Amino acid sequence: MYRFDAEKTAGRIIEWIRNWFEENGKGCSAVVGISGGKDSSVTAALCVKALGKDRVIGVLMPRGEQFDISYSYELCETLGIEYHVVNVGKAVEAILDEMKDFDVSTQSVVNLPPRIRMAALYCVSQSRNGRVANTCNLSEDWVGYSTRYGDSVGDFSPLSRLTVAEVKAVGRAIGLPEKFVEKPPIDGLSGKTDEDNLGFTYAMLDRYIREGIEPPPAEKAKIDRLHRINQFKLQLMPCFEFTPENDEE
Repeated sequence: MYRFDAEKTAGRIIEWIRNWFEENGKGCSAVVGISGGKDSSVTAALCVKALGKDRVIGVLMPRGEQFDISYSYELCETLGIEYHVVNVGKAVEAILDEMKDFDVSTQSVVNLPPRIRMAALYCVSQSRNGRVANTCNLSEDWVGYSTRYGDSVGDFSPLSRLTVAEVKAVGRAIGLPEKFVEKPPIDGLSGKTDEDNLGFTYAMLDRYIREGIEPPPAEKAKIDRLHRINQFKLQLMPCFEFTPENDEE
């Protein structure tokens, strides 16, 4: 039977973060985009455990007004970390305004803010001798629920091999307040939760990934399709492998 030891896993992640920074950014800070949801909250808390609060920088990136931004402020204050607010609203609108004569798709509009947010994170990181944390989890990655070159990237990823249920368990194991562990993730555009948009629950998906327990046929078909068509997001960019011999007659 599948079992998950949250305390042991949390300890291993903390050690992994510490070792990664020793090898890839000795003395650098972890830069974390803070949404107030479980993934960014657990990531930030793990980084504090690994590096100390003085080496973790939170970046809040609302698009205009964000109704639940109080969670982000409270998390940063709870962890005692430095944080900055970079409102991406004007940048998003400026790009869309420049493209007003172009038929911009709805999905492009949805994906634009995450891509601008990642640019902002790297701006903060490069200016402050930092390393950007990726906050994705295995469940989201499994079905492609991330934006390529947006929230799907980063310099190091503490949670991308853990399911949603496991991320929550780790959050509880390190003493994160329950409100940050259980806050329903909302897309910030339509007001819908991730599960509303996906059409199945993370609990259903997690059991399928870890235990092979198949969801009902309709949900299984949807999960399998999303997993298949989004594999490219998890792979390095394909390159033509040129060698001088290719040009020989």
